[in-house]
Amino acid sequence: MSSLAPGWYPDPADRSVQRWWDGEGWLGDPIPATAVPPQGPPKGAVLAAPPRVQEKPPVAPTPVQPWPAPRPGTIPGYATPAPSQPVGQLHYMEAHPRPHGLMLASPGSRFAARMVDVVVVLVLAALANVWFAVEFWRAMQPVFSWAVAYGTNRDLPVPASAERANEMLIAMTVVLAAVWFAYEVPATSNSGQTLGKRLFGIRVVGLGPEEGLGFGQSFRRWFRLGWPTAFWAACFGLTALFQIFDCLFIVIDQRMHLALHDRVALTAVVQVPRAGRPETQRTAPPAGGPHADPR
Repeated sequence: MSSLAPGWYPDPADRSVQRWWDGEGWLGDPIPATAVPPQGPPKGAVLAAPPRVQEKPPVAPTPVQPWPAPRPGTIPGYATPAPSQPVGQLHYMEAHPRPHGLMLASPGSRFAARMVDVVVVLVLAALANVWFAVEFWRAMQPVFSWAVAYGTNRDLPVPASAERANEMLIAMTVVLAAVWFAYEVPATSNSGQTLGKRLFGIRVVGLGPEEGLGFGQSFRRWFRLGWPTAFWAACFGLTALFQIFDCLFIVIDQRMHLALHDRVALTAVVQVPRAGRPETQRTAPPAGGPHADPR
């Protein structure tokens, strides 16, 4: 009797198939090595191996019990082990990820598209903040005069308008966040593209079974990156650093170029197929599903 637990293992006699080992012998018919086996032994299995007294158990010190389904974005199977490796050890071979069969956008095109969007949002926010900016300037003029006179007379009280100026500054940052939301969330929800992404031929897709993004997924993607904007007036340096690191994470994630807001919303940015560029054309989804593993 073997000490190896029952389960599906590569057949040591034919590595192109896998079979059920019941602890003493092989049961049932073999299935391809790349197939995801069922839970438990095959139905109606009969002893398919030679008599158990002659059966040679597989040499597999690292059994997979149960055999895991292939991770999305991977090719199920195993490479030929080196002589020093035990027979039967599994080696997943990573495929180049193509969410929904589309080529990932390069970090350069993503940064360029984001810069275009930043400029557009700032221009729109400046127009929306005209009244708040005028009120802020009026409230700050007494503060400027107080700051100049404070060097010679430190008994001067802070002007009451300073509080008004602070309120206008907070209002402007909230309006900026609202304009950014109105610019990005509906656009990515409907087409996966903002103006910047259209100019550089890229778009956002989901990593789940559905390629398109709904409003909720689009909002989660924006919110992870955009919510600190409303707090710029209180702590600009820390919140801006948080947003910059979020975007720079696409360089750290060299496999799929996912920013932190992509990981939260389970999205990726892909290249829109272009005529004359075969590498951008859609391909068949990899084994394991149409989406890629965000890990």
